[in-house]
Amino acid sequence: MSSDHGRAINFGAGPSALPLSVLEETQTGLLNFEGTGMGIAEISHRSKEFQAFLDEFEHNIRTQLDVPPTHRILFTQGGGTGQFSAVVLNLLARYRLLHPQASAADTVLDYVVTGSWSKKAAEEARRLSGGVATVRTAVDARVYSKDGKSFDNIPPHAEFAFADDPALIYYCENETVDGVEFSHDLESPAAFPFHLLKQDRLVPLVADYSSSFMCRPIPRLADHAVIYAGAQKNIGPAGLTILIVREDCIVDVDAAAKLGAPPVPLTLSYKTLADSGSLYNTPSVLAIYMAGLVLRRMKQNGGLPFYEEVNRRKAKKLYAAIHEGEQKGVFRRKVQQGSESWMNAVFEVLGEGAEKNFLEGAEKQGMKGLKGHRSVGGWCRVPSSVHPRADCFSRHSRFALQCYHGTGGRQADRLHDSIHRGGKQLGGLSKIYSIEVYF
Repeated sequence: MSSDHGRAINFGAGPSALPLSVLEETQTGLLNFEGTGMGIAEISHRSKEFQAFLDEFEHNIRTQLDVPPTHRILFTQGGGTGQFSAVVLNLLARYRLLHPQASAADTVLDYVVTGSWSKKAAEEARRLSGGVATVRTAVDARVYSKDGKSFDNIPPHAEFAFADDPALIYYCENETVDGVEFSHDLESPAAFPFHLLKQDRLVPLVADYSSSFMCRPIPRLADHAVIYAGAQKNIGPAGLTILIVREDCIVDVDAAAKLGAPPVPLTLSYKTLADSGSLYNTPSVLAIYMAGLVLRRMKQNGGLPFYEEVNRRKAKKLYAAIHEGEQKGVFRRKVQQGSESWMNAVFEVLGEGAEKNFLEGAEKQGMKGLKGHRSVGGWCRVPSSVHPRADCFSRHSRFALQCYHGTGGRQADRLHDSIHRGGKQLGGLSKIYSIEVYF
């Protein structure tokens, strides 16, 4: 096994930590990709060697997530934020072709708002759809929060109100900033309410899976019209966006525009991507290569069943520690019980003036990227073993602990989580909680 190369313990939320073995293999590929004598950053995206790698990458996504033949897997750029726009434009085009005479009042875009990212997505929809569609909030989680203004819950199913024939229904599966996630147990009251969707038609259901993609299977995947994920949160570097698009949503956007739908830029059109095999223009070759290596490694380690179980155990340990901290008056949970994220546990650590000491102490211990998201005062993500002792989450301010699920670090043959409570010293700060993750 290779050395650590003096690497820090990286808590960055995205771009996130990547497996050392993948980084080392990328080094080789940068010099000589697949024996071509050319680096991956130099080779033509239309070469047979790159096409073969792209096909393998797509196959590994399809087989590990069990993507049905009714859906295409596409690769593009622009991140999740780019898809805030693309899903609106493509699904408005689809709706216009189905309903050429529909008015703006009849053309409804339903948004399930459970956190900062779904809120931003709805704002972009309003910006793009003025005069041609009506954006509705199907449910707003803030209404059901403890303080009436925070995103701290998945609302009760009875409160979801979908239009009868919407052009789009949007939700964000995991809200990275707020620590709220839909349960993958379909019997849970915090699961997405698939039973409320119309059963007699193809529903235009859109899901943002950017921060939880490939951490575990996607419930009712076949019922989705579009699933998208920015790779940098969970499986690769920035620059790649992965789409899973149902065939009926790959439409002639120019024909729709002639009927009154907003025009769609060619590079945002799902049909352009599908017709060109995701190679209409030069794709993010290096990002595809690195994410493809991560998926290859996941397959070798046992695929999603293995990673789902590892992630389940880590989440259980993590929330047990938070609960005990609450009992001792050290922590205060932000998210209501049952709505917590596997990916990022959001809570407050009670006390005065310790944040600076903690960050300085963490830096001395080789832990970087702890300073958090600008909108909530801080978060950190625990990389699952980019270091044999990925240690320490505690701040005397609000932050989210982003548990990096399964794709980072060394090959995991076994996981031992030991939780040390109270009296642990770091940079002069005592009475903090730490989780140590060993592989």
